[in-house]
Amino acid sequence: MGHRVTTLNVNTIEPAGNTLTIGASGDTVVLADDVKANTYKDAGGNTLFVSNGSGVLSSVNSGFGDALKLLSTQTASNSASISFTSGIDSTYKEYIFKFINMDGDSDVLFQFQCSTDGGSNYNTAITSTYFYSRHTEDGESTGLAYQTSADQAQGTAFQRLAPDLYNAADASISGELHLFNPAATYVKNYYSTVNSVQSSPGAWTSYIAGYFNTATAINAIQFKMNSGNTTGKIKMYGVL
Repeated sequence: MGHRVTTLNVNTIEPAGNTLTIGASGDTVVLADDVKANTYKDAGGNTLFVSNGSGVLSSVNSGFGDALKLLSTQTASNSASISFTSGIDSTYKEYIFKFINMDGDSDVLFQFQCSTDGGSNYNTAITSTYFYSRHTEDGESTGLAYQTSADQAQGTAFQRLAPDLYNAADASISGELHLFNPAATYVKNYYSTVNSVQSSPGAWTSYIAGYFNTATAINAIQFKMNSGNTTGKIKMYGVL
């Protein structure tokens, strides 16, 4: 007759080979508190996700849906532009670009364009819409309006994301841009929401949307001011 052990106190349990099995098929195993591992798989051996030990995930199972993966981070320090020329392909159906405290000279416009030739040219045809809400610091002026000077109809210029930046040391631009399925044979839809300190001064929130009218895969993107250099940080994420 076997002896049932109710409590086992050890510091380390190691497998005799490559796999440690706890419990048999059909058993319910309860693990209290933290379970720490870098690779998590289900009972069928399918990888759910992998961590590098520092919280950065890879191989995230598509069953999680909108799992974000940080692909690249670029920091500008008085740079002419920030370009992402790798990592934009058919791996992800959506790419998100988060720009954080972008700054430049006074009265400059923050803008972007995409490329179908790896960044040799940024002149893909755009059809877009642009409207904004605003509120000045003194509370004297507010507004919600469409801005025809900021949209494009099959234009190939850089698309405006934020208006003229206020000339102050603490003024900056932050927001995000979503680009959908850039490797598809359809047009490439995008939308962006950006908040900035406008030259009044005041809060200016810009809402931009449109599409790149090309069936060719987009594989690079560039952000810059319409004049002068910029500082700030941009992060590129892939959405599973």
